[in-house]
Amino acid sequence: MSPVFTAVETFDVRFPTSDEFHGSDAMHPDPDYSAAYVILRTDAPGGESGHGYAFTLGRGNEVQTAAIKSLAPLVVERSVEATFADMGAFSRKLMSDGQLRWLGPDKGVAQMAVAAIVNAAWDLYARRLGKPLWKVLADMSPEQIVSLVDFHYLTDAITPDEALALLREKEATKPQRELEIIRSGYPAYTTSAGWLGYSDDVIRARLQNAVEEGWTHAKLKVGRSLEEDVRRCRIARDVLGPNRKLMLDANQRWSVQEAIDNMKVLAQFDPLWIEEPTHPDDLLGHQAIARAIAPIGVAVGEHIPNRIVFKQLLQSKVIAFCQIDACRSGGVSDVVATLLLAAKFGTPVCPHAGGVGLCEAVQHFSIFDYIAVSGSAENRLLEYVDHLHEHFVDPVFVNGARYAVPIKPGFSTECYSDTLAQYEYPSGAAWQRQRAGPL
Repeated sequence: MSPVFTAVETFDVRFPTSDEFHGSDAMHPDPDYSAAYVILRTDAPGGESGHGYAFTLGRGNEVQTAAIKSLAPLVVERSVEATFADMGAFSRKLMSDGQLRWLGPDKGVAQMAVAAIVNAAWDLYARRLGKPLWKVLADMSPEQIVSLVDFHYLTDAITPDEALALLREKEATKPQRELEIIRSGYPAYTTSAGWLGYSDDVIRARLQNAVEEGWTHAKLKVGRSLEEDVRRCRIARDVLGPNRKLMLDANQRWSVQEAIDNMKVLAQFDPLWIEEPTHPDDLLGHQAIARAIAPIGVAVGEHIPNRIVFKQLLQSKVIAFCQIDACRSGGVSDVVATLLLAAKFGTPVCPHAGGVGLCEAVQHFSIFDYIAVSGSAENRLLEYVDHLHEHFVDPVFVNGARYAVPIKPGFSTECYSDTLAQYEYPSGAAWQRQRAGPL
């Protein structure tokens, strides 16, 4: 008999990053980087399994794991081979479930649950093929890539034929780009120096260290107060000098006019972009901000839940940088749709990766985009944070401000079993020690 999926196993995994303010920003002062982690188990010989997760900041992880469990009836007893034969159909099956869509559609906890399971299935599929995910996608024909995408709601912006033409244009030169990216790695920027909870001294020291390590792009969190933003940006520009790039991130903190007024003041520090200047659903607000603060770019995507909202932002020329997230929208197929849209409208993709496991996952999309979709690394950067990589079986490796291309089969999404045991909330040993406090 053909193997089937036998279980959707979940873990509420949380890391106490709030202790040292790692990840802190204007809207999230005390984040505990967390993963609603899923193992997609099968009865295949050798106990094959796939690994995925939804990223959260701690509280609410119990809701996210419950949402993942709610999808189990759509997965358990499903043929593994039939799923692998049409991964686009598998994604559409989960996203189009009538009862689930009432909670969305295509957004929120439900959409992130779909992403966790879809990504776990792709992890298993890539392992089966003996390739890293980026290579699985890059080796697909244009027709196979297009078959992954649900074009429902997209054809006013990009049709299947247009997507095919875009991919075929890059097909002949894919081998050269693959060799180049393996040789040189993918360009990155660091966020690890600029968390909002860090003191001025910590920011200065971390930025100085980043400069010494060869980083040319760094991001700073803003939004608590304009006076503080000016002071912190002055420190950053002083350390970075005039030629390195500084990016700012308000994490949705400002109203539209507040964003415009504040960025006119912060423009003196020559930022490349302002990320999430206002509420992520406010398309017209972002449009007004973008027009008012040009040539400073607007970067959005961390909280964009689906390809339809990205479509509107790209059609409207609202964003200068498209920030896909590997775990926010509906997983691999939904992200591929956004990559195609971004390529159609000529908008560079600079993924969000500020969270546990996000660097590991999203690197595969940027590498695939460079090889097969956009064919360009111009104005494209991958975010990097230096937290929690030691918990992954296939962690990212960054050297000289460039991501090394992963070579192990899979999606780089598997955590060590000891990590799951240690950091499962609230029973894990790490959380038991946290409650016990200092001896």
